[in-house]
Amino acid sequence: MENVNSTSHNNEESKLDFKDSMYATGRRKRSIARIWLKKGTGKIFVNGKNYQDYFKRANHKMVLLRPFEILNQATSYDVKCKVKGGGLTGQVGAMVHGISKALVQLDPDSKATLKKEKLTTRDSRAVERKKYGHRKARRSFQFSKR
Repeated sequence: MENVNSTSHNNEESKLDFKDSMYATGRRKRSIARIWLKKGTGKIFVNGKNYQDYFKRANHKMVLLRPFEILNQATSYDVKCKVKGGGLTGQVGAMVHGISKALVQLDPDSKATLKKEKLTTRDSRAVERKKYGHRKARRSFQFSKR
């Protein structure tokens, strides 16, 4: 039964033609998002699904639409995205980064607005690695004097 649902999403996505679109790559934590952006009606597809179905949490959906809302173009572009790696929050961050980069390619005038909101810069924060002799990255084992 799941094949029926996934093909209906793919059919809807395949009806949209992304031949004349802008391509950008966004990254956040361990996530990488490949973005294709073109003029359209505001449809957003993530890995073949509508973004409403892919992201369940309201704050993820809100963050994803932020670059369009800043430019007052919420229904001006269609987005197709292939995202992999990391968790959902990292994936949303990677998508926002990629969408912002693609918007700047389409309209260089929007760069100042998006840059002011820090959406064109890659957020380089990632999990710090665990060190030898420590319980976590910085947390040491409990000290015992006796």
